Amino acid sequence: MIKRLTITLVVVLSATMLLQACGEKSQESVMKRMDKQLQEMKGYKTRAEMRMNTGKEEQVYQIEVWHKKDDFYRVALSNEADEKNNQIILKNEDGVFVVTPALEKSFKFQSDWPENSSQSYLYQSLLNDIQQDKESRFEATETHYLFTTKTNYQSNNNLPYQEIYVDKKTFTPVLVKVLDTDEKPVVEVKFEQFQLNPEFTEKDFALDDKHQTDKEKAENTGEQTEQVFSIMYPEYTAGAELLEEKEMTIESGTRLIMTYDGEKAFTLIQEHKDAVPSSANYTEVSGEMIDLGHSIGAISNNMIEWTYNGTDFYLASDQLTREELIEVAKSVVMQDVK
Repeated sequence: MIKRLTITLVVVLSATMLLQACGEKSQESVMKRMDKQLQEMKGYKTRAEMRMNTGKEEQVYQIEVWHKKDDFYRVALSNEADEKNNQIILKNEDGVFVVTPALEKSFKFQSDWPENSSQSYLYQSLLNDIQQDKESRFEATETHYLFTTKTNYQSNNNLPYQEIYVDKKTFTPVLVKVLDTDEKPVVEVKFEQFQLNPEFTEKDFALDDKHQTDKEKAENTGEQTEQVFSIMYPEYTAGAELLEEKEMTIESGTRLIMTYDGEKAFTLIQEHKDAVPSSANYTEVSGEMIDLGHSIGAISNNMIEWTYNGTDFYLASDQLTREELIEVAKSVVMQDVK
């Protein structure tokens, strides 16, 4: 009798375990389902909140992503506390653009973005990171599938890992945590909604329309385009010290040249235009698009250029490494202005 009960119990437990195993998807099946969904969808829209703890104070950004198959993107990055520095990354048949709407200014890149680096707010980039990392970790919670993978941030080696939370029902990302070398979260992207297969028009990804929309908004609100020139200083200098500041008047406004001397000498130029141009324009750059945290810039050879708070910045050095050049550029807005 006892033997028969034991056998029955083993059978019941085995059947229960089998049912549980059948009900829970494996890492491979989740990846296949996500890949199939990405291949079959015509596009998507999503909103997300990004929190960055890379400086003294936490930065919070609202992100709106539009993606149309095959290779059209519109990523709007906004900060309610700093609206004039809002930017749009736009990719269409003409190239990749970084637009600062309030200034009616754009950089144009010949770039393979977003394939060349991890993008924590893009569905396909997250899936690619999962697929590329053969050592990624996987677990299933009550509501999510969790992937822990390596990142591919060419501009920041201090963020080597990420946790990607995927909704069990929709197979879309709901939360991404980018981790430092101690596996502590530094950047968090929380997706608030994810709409698959929305309707798009060609104008949705047109460069000029984005300028025009902001221009009309400024006119309707009576917003002034003239801005005050605030001098910014880098907090990180790689050991170099400020040797000289030279300010001069140029045709379009003011130029400040700051020379830092030391073993890792560099030059930082700030140019402020007295007024925003009346028509949209873009500057074509040959460099690589890079996320500086406070803005999107372009890096090429030994120089980084970007726009922030109505001022154009140019950082150049033949002594700083690429990583040091980026760190100096990132730190420029972290210190109080004079």
